[in-house]
Amino acid sequence: MVSRTYCALLAAVLLCAAPVLPQQLEEFRGVKLTNVDSNVLFSDQNIADAMDYLASIGVNAVLTVVWNGAYTQYQSAVMDSMFGQSIHAQFKGRDPLDRVVIEAHRVGIEVYPWFEYGFAAWYSDNSFPRGGHILAKYPSWALRSADGQICNKNGFDWMSAVNPDVQTFMNSLIKEVIVKYDVDGVEFSDRIPAMPVEGGYDSVTVALYKADHAGSAPPSVFTDAAWMRWRADKMNQWYAGVRTFIKKQSGHLVVASSPSQYPWSYQEYLQDSYNWLLMGIPDHYIPQLYRYSFADYSYELYQSLSLVGSANKSKLFPGILMNLGTGSTEYVMAPDYLLQAVKANRDNGVNGEAFFYYEGLRKNNNRLGDTLKATYYKQHAIVPDRGHSAWRPAALIVNEDDPGASSSGAWSPYQMKGFKGAVMRTSDTVTAASIVYRWTVPTTANYDVYAYRVPNTPWTAHARYTLYSDHDSMSVIVDQSDLTKKGWYKVGTVKLQAGVRTVVKLDNSQLEPGRYVVADAMMVMVNRVLSPDAVLGVAAAPERSESAPARFELMSNYPNPFNPSTIISYTLSAPAHATLRVFDIMGREVRILVDAPQGAGRYSVTMDASRMSSGVYFYTLTAGGFSQTRKLIVMK
Repeated sequence: MVSRTYCALLAAVLLCAAPVLPQQLEEFRGVKLTNVDSNVLFSDQNIADAMDYLASIGVNAVLTVVWNGAYTQYQSAVMDSMFGQSIHAQFKGRDPLDRVVIEAHRVGIEVYPWFEYGFAAWYSDNSFPRGGHILAKYPSWALRSADGQICNKNGFDWMSAVNPDVQTFMNSLIKEVIVKYDVDGVEFSDRIPAMPVEGGYDSVTVALYKADHAGSAPPSVFTDAAWMRWRADKMNQWYAGVRTFIKKQSGHLVVASSPSQYPWSYQEYLQDSYNWLLMGIPDHYIPQLYRYSFADYSYELYQSLSLVGSANKSKLFPGILMNLGTGSTEYVMAPDYLLQAVKANRDNGVNGEAFFYYEGLRKNNNRLGDTLKATYYKQHAIVPDRGHSAWRPAALIVNEDDPGASSSGAWSPYQMKGFKGAVMRTSDTVTAASIVYRWTVPTTANYDVYAYRVPNTPWTAHARYTLYSDHDSMSVIVDQSDLTKKGWYKVGTVKLQAGVRTVVKLDNSQLEPGRYVVADAMMVMVNRVLSPDAVLGVAAAPERSESAPARFELMSNYPNPFNPSTIISYTLSAPAHATLRVFDIMGREVRILVDAPQGAGRYSVTMDASRMSSGVYFYTLTAGGFSQTRKLIVMK
């Protein structure tokens, strides 16, 4: 006869194994957009379609590449002045970042420019010539190894991240992005700040070291602990300065770090994420837990939880490898692994993650994206630490034939694809014709006004848009025949009071004979540079009470399966008598790991299973009226 204890344990395990919809309304749900093995950034339509899909499955942030291949993926005046090329050649004539910002904000998704290349100068694959265009022009920027060669690691040639001129160059790119674009943060990856541990023997770095050490040269052994610490500290100082000027631009800009896993990242690239967290540099900590199995991912998750501790746990949003490569070597994670990884995050109090990268969501007929939509991302979530409000609410759009638009004069529909359905046009140059657009404005703020443009050569070069603010109006002339301008384009910015407001009028007052004025959708979205404190879409804040019951948490053991030992961790938020017991599959108690009064805090217990048989077991934490059971597997 099966015991009642076993039945209760089995029910708890089955309940735990099923995908549970998150109750939290504040989660970071990020996706990386890259220009490698991905088509998203290569057309404006691809970007618009991608943002529509991401919004439909509950994603609320994109980390879009802006620095890769030693060129920018946005139109950069800095790169143009220094290297004569404002953008990577594959994006000539376009600005992917500009389109991502518009289309992502249109659907309520935050945008974090991603400096993927970091302090790498070129990918030479360790072949000559080395250094690329950057080091060809500025050879003193090169990071050099002890043999005097440009330092190359994993195929990349490197700049010295402690060289003041290199730091100034990188600062100029970062500042350019946060000033030029209405973004929501900046994301720094596994090459920034970073330098291969083998490097630092270039003349500039050596001179800096000597200045700090009474003329003494750096140790010849590149793994010397003090030499490693000096280089890491120099980068940490730079990184702290980067945070300072980003926050000076706007306190609402998020500083996100996505390093390789610590301590490997420190040992190999001097990425000192442990001290970054102590120094309060990153607002979001997104370690690259890029592993091909859930067992390996869960182990790395435990390591990250140990690193961040309780003080920084709310900043932790692990990076998950969803897709990599193409063709016969392509990797796409399995749906079961995806669900296990997100569940492990939520079970451990981690409210979010970032996926590398977008294409993985769409492979196999959107299998992974639709899996998230049906389970953990089913409930809409806003990005945490935004004051319980929607920092980037979806834009307000009025189509030319919506109730919010009213027309007068001789307008007629024209079967040309617009934002939603066909468009309207008029060729009347005698009688006045206009369309007025009205919105219910949710809160007083500055709003950017956009027109959806469908250019064609017969259209007018003088369409007049009149924008109405609180106490003024202004007219803007738009060339609707410009074939290079398709999709959403900004007309202007207006200050609007909350309530029903007339915002735009389009008219034919300057229409040339034989041409058409064309009307399509108009859009308004909050300008966060001018209105950083406007509160939109307030979410219900969690109730707080001094008499609220204490909360406890039992985490999954790591590793699992295991042989011969594993670590079980749990958290007590208030003093309690805690018991931690292990049962076999028949519900029989086989081990008591803890049975004692304990104070509030996080505890870890090492369980030795060397004398236990292979199989499935269950462990139960009981404390202060709380009880939770999890499964562990001994595999010999």
